[in-house]
Amino acid sequence: MAKKLKNRGEIKKKLLHKYRLVILNESTFEEKISFKLSRLNVFVTGSLCIIGLIGLTTLLIAFTPLREYIPGYSSTRLKKQATDLTYETDSLVRVLNNTNRYLDNIRLVLKGDIENNVINRDSLRAQFKLDPTSVDLTPIKQDSLLRAEVALEDKYNLFERSVVKTDFVLFPPVSGTLSQKFDPEKRHFAVDVVAKRDTPVKAAANGMVIFAEWTADTGHVIILEHENGLISAYKHNGSLNKSQGDIVRAGEVIAAVGNTGELTTGPHLHFEIWQNGTPINPLDFIDFK
Repeated sequence: MAKKLKNRGEIKKKLLHKYRLVILNESTFEEKISFKLSRLNVFVTGSLCIIGLIGLTTLLIAFTPLREYIPGYSSTRLKKQATDLTYETDSLVRVLNNTNRYLDNIRLVLKGDIENNVINRDSLRAQFKLDPTSVDLTPIKQDSLLRAEVALEDKYNLFERSVVKTDFVLFPPVSGTLSQKFDPEKRHFAVDVVAKRDTPVKAAANGMVIFAEWTADTGHVIILEHENGLISAYKHNGSLNKSQGDIVRAGEVIAAVGNTGELTTGPHLHFEIWQNGTPINPLDFIDFK
């Protein structure tokens, strides 16, 4: 027992034994600075420094961008950004699919494969959301009566019951002589304006180019989308000055008169106006003289 107490006393004595750390000038041996130290305070000071260094490193990693450089570290902010980008990408894919369907409908109108196609984005969204299994196709009495009434009234005119909004002003795309007028009975939903080759073709109103390509039947075609569900089409152009997605203003040159496509009979502009899927007569709004 006495030996154990003696050992403890020696350990305590060693821990508390004072030492002096002196810094001298090497040339003059002049004392510059000195510290009184013991094993105990050196141990305590060193431990506190290590703990402080660990704490400082932890704070730097936790609250600064340095943590992102640590291999395997997963950032909550980056995860959120990745999730948001995934949702945005999914939304863009849906918008792209709607736009492709929209352009496919326009191509059908240009080729004359459909007579009265409602080519607006709202209808396309409805197509994507429609669940056929949830639709009751059983006709009711009121529906049958309405169908019979419509069949009698619209037997020879597809567009008689269409409601067209006409409170807008259009700019003449080109000046010239009319070679063929608007004639729905012959499926000619446009006016043909004869003009010299390379005559500038101008936008009828402010809008955006939604189609600017070559077709076999109508050559260089450019189509603009305007306000109020209005669409204007310019066919048989010799060249196009705008591309899909461009924003144009009324009177801005978008193409040049030409004689392109298999259905052309000479240099002229084939000009169409559609509103909410219904063709309207350009002569009701524009004087081409």
